Amino acid sequence: MSVLFMFPGQGSQRVGMLRALPEDPAVAQALAEAGDVLGVDPLTLDTAEALQSTVAVQLCLLIAGVAVARTLVRQNAAPDMVAGLSIGAWPGAVVAGVLDFSDALRLVRLRGQLMEDAYPSGYGMAAIVGLAEPQVGAIVAQVHSAATPAYVANLNAERQIVVAGNDAALAQVMTRAQTAGASTVARLCMAVPSHCPLLDAQAAELSAAAAKVTPHAPQRTYISSSRARALFRANLIVEDLAWNMARPVLWHDTMRHAFERGARLAVEIAGNSALKRLAQPVFADDAVFDTSGGLDVVRVRIQRANSR
Repeated sequence: MSVLFMFPGQGSQRVGMLRALPEDPAVAQALAEAGDVLGVDPLTLDTAEALQSTVAVQLCLLIAGVAVARTLVRQNAAPDMVAGLSIGAWPGAVVAGVLDFSDALRLVRLRGQLMEDAYPSGYGMAAIVGLAEPQVGAIVAQVHSAATPAYVANLNAERQIVVAGNDAALAQVMTRAQTAGASTVARLCMAVPSHCPLLDAQAAELSAAAAKVTPHAPQRTYISSSRARALFRANLIVEDLAWNMARPVLWHDTMRHAFERGARLAVEIAGNSALKRLAQPVFADDAVFDTSGGLDVVRVRIQRANSR
């Protein structure tokens, strides 16, 4: 029975998330390495004030994902596959063995800075629940203009679509979606318009920086949430990582692809249970876990699955 580790994106961050990591040698090592590479104590990144910064948010999600996954690996509860939503792809690539943690830390710091500098305010993302992608796409097409840029950004589930754009565009999209029958419309805790062409220039700059690192062939299957398929060549994975900020997220299709490749147990790593909920329509309810309640239950379940 194959095990999938799922790594969440922005919006899953929370105050004190690094301080709440389990006491384990793998966690201590990850925090120490992060401190050495970044030149700051990583525990200063997860305060309420610090998490106002896109840079801090993305670094926290990277560090937490790597630390928790390494803890499970050290406890003989390793994954066979990894998939990450947006920034979550980066800890996924580290756990898959494609990127050294130190290189990921430097590149994610640059990623967050590029995004933050490009859109310090006035932009973001909104979730539309209850409408299918063609309905949301039609609304976005009606709203989109030079003054009100709007794009379909995330296809998280069959009826959970995320739109990126500026504040005026998102307000119009949300109003029209409600009129069209959406059950929920909400702004996300995102200060930048991710997963759309508004970040093409930033993705190109990150790609140039990423081309200077030395990647490794994946030791575990890496599934791209931008392409909803597995990638096996290290250079293609690095390109996928660099450009995912400007490409739509195909999360529902990614989960289906993981299932089709044999994943039967899906574990959300260091998240807020959002990915767990999104995976449940694809996997059996008792085959989807998260680590928010502690690692012991997850570890035992993975070990049991691996023993079959």
